[in-house]
Amino acid sequence: MREWMNQVLCGDCVEILRAAKEPFADLIFADPPFNIGYKYDKYHDEKASEKYVAWTRDWIGACVRVLKPHGSFYIAIGDEYAAQIKLIMEDELGLTMRNWIIWHYTFGQQTKNKFARSHTHVLYFVKDAKNFTFNDDMVRVISDRQKKYSDKRANPTGKMPDDVWDEYPRICGTFRERTGFPCQMPESLLARIVRVSSNEDDWVLDPFCGSGTTAVAARKLNRRFTTIDLSDEYVKAARERIAQSNGLPVEGKGLGDWPEHADAELRWLYSENKVPLRQLTANRMLLSLLTDKLNARLQKTRHYTPGEVDERLSRLDRSAKLTPLDKTSGPQMRALMLEE
Repeated sequence: MREWMNQVLCGDCVEILRAAKEPFADLIFADPPFNIGYKYDKYHDEKASEKYVAWTRDWIGACVRVLKPHGSFYIAIGDEYAAQIKLIMEDELGLTMRNWIIWHYTFGQQTKNKFARSHTHVLYFVKDAKNFTFNDDMVRVISDRQKKYSDKRANPTGKMPDDVWDEYPRICGTFRERTGFPCQMPESLLARIVRVSSNEDDWVLDPFCGSGTTAVAARKLNRRFTTIDLSDEYVKAARERIAQSNGLPVEGKGLGDWPEHADAELRWLYSENKVPLRQLTANRMLLSLLTDKLNARLQKTRHYTPGEVDERLSRLDRSAKLTPLDKTSGPQMRALMLEE
């Protein structure tokens, strides 16, 4: 299996994974076609329902076979087949569901004859209900008790995120993170999953590579990865994107005070904690909490100070690099500030 490590493989994920001789994946994230009629480069996403479910059973089975006993498995899926996937995973394959997460996003689909859809399901399973990785301290966010009420009863490390994730907008055409691939997932959302359900040097598998977001997040967080796609064009673009990403820097290697990875972590933290910049920089307690979270994630020998984080936030904001949005983020940030 070593030849698959940190590779983007081109081909059918079912055929490729069936060739694996033993389980190797500590974490699997899959964002398969939803069977809603979309035309990808090498795949037309429009099958008869029974054929789509049969194919779903095949690729899920191939993935579960290479998932280690302590492994976790996340699947992003639309409304139409979420229930069928839950039954396949639990009743047929014996995995345990831990969360049915709703990813709620802005820029949802526009409709005329029904309410606009603005969510995706993210189903979270584990192979062993008593033995799995879950790094809660790496994903906790500043709680309302801390940011609104200054309540001394608040957990100093923050609270666990809810199972409705509304921190991550869809990656639309004007967003800086957009690669041109349709249905691109946000790096920040994948970073949360990779961080909470794997450890450094663990192996992350994505059977539907697309734009390569899972592999990019894994590389930035110092995980190994394997990802697969039918399209040689998507594979080529993903390899280029992954090559441009940087992993967690090693102390003392002359990478500067603010390497690319530190900026990525700071941007992710900022979006996850949902504290407007003006409030954050004016409140030393909140700024200190955010700084502590950043230092915990980066595991630096020399910790950043709140003053350094304040300065970096302001610099990122001035260069319009604080969020994945362009200046269209302005109304959203103003709305957040009106809530306070």
